[in-house]
Amino acid sequence: MRTNASTAVKVFAVLATGTLALTACGGGSSSDGGSQAADGNELGLVTPGTLTVCSDIPYPPFEFEENGEYTGYDMDLIREIATGMGLETQIQDVGFDALQSGVVLASGQCDIGASAMTITEEREENLDFSEPYYDSLQSLLVPADSDIKAIGDLAGKSVGVQQGTTGEAYTRENVPADTEVRAYPSDAELFPALQSGGVDAVLQDLPVNLGHLEGGKYEIVEEYPTDESYGFAVKEEGSEALLEAVNAELAELRESGKYQEIYDKYFTQ
Repeated sequence: MRTNASTAVKVFAVLATGTLALTACGGGSSSDGGSQAADGNELGLVTPGTLTVCSDIPYPPFEFEENGEYTGYDMDLIREIATGMGLETQIQDVGFDALQSGVVLASGQCDIGASAMTITEEREENLDFSEPYYDSLQSLLVPADSDIKAIGDLAGKSVGVQQGTTGEAYTRENVPADTEVRAYPSDAELFPALQSGGVDAVLQDLPVNLGHLEGGKYEIVEEYPTDESYGFAVKEEGSEALLEAVNAELAELRESGKYQEIYDKYFTQ
């Protein structure tokens, strides 16, 4: 999924900007060890007893707000992980660029990033990632009456992408030279640009575009396999115990069938 100004500038911007935080109780623990880790803060959490999660919202179906609560595939999964560790969960809405660069994690604003973030070598220079929890495709979304049927048809036209994402990188590498690529901060600005005619097409993660079909008004004309996998992100140094615990809970969720249950909720038609 989803470029960098100086680190100092971004740290200031992140700390100076108010974030919307909604809290949900984790409740319970998969083992006594999980409760002890939470109580003794052996995981080095920002707030003992709470897993503080940063995410760029909205980005449905992975993260979005519904009835005053943050929900979605990533949100459900990370809450289950926190519950298994005997922790409560606090979600903070942050900009994706500050998250994927590692700034909000390094500054201690949150413990972990859950934001449909593709694991890349570049990001691994500043972040550590959990085991992959989702494999994704890129896709091209257009109005149903569009004459664009493939990425080559974007010649002389405009395509919208989310800035700082692997979708943007794929687009710039693969569209015709005379295509105008317009980058937007998030899907909240990207899809409305297509609706208003500000761009002729949108290229981004397949699950997100699938949520924009609007009963046939829009269609996905191509999908692109890019071998992308999403992971939960932690700061590069000092989060080894947390990462180990997260991976253990992910494995437990797969074993118990809870992972499949959450996956089916958002991705099985």
